[in-house]
Amino acid sequence: MSLEKVKGIIIEQLGLEESMEIKRETSLMGDLEADSLDAVEIIMAIEDEFGIEIPDEAAEGFKNIGDIVDYVENNK
Repeated sequence: MSLEKVKGIIIEQLGLEESMEIKRETSLMGDLEADSLDAVEIIMAIEDEFGIEIPDEAAEGFKNIGDIVDYVENNK
């Protein structure tokens, strides 16, 4: 459930095609070529969507989409 919402946010924020395959192993910066501003905007959108706050230290540790989803699942 959270994976689909996170994927939707990423697709919207980066202006990607809906059909883009995004998996738990997908890297925001490596695979999707997001820059640091994109990453901040994605984190803010995820915070708004799930009603949580993601500290900078936690966000800096996210290596892939799975890390983001796991954080959301464990903190909502």
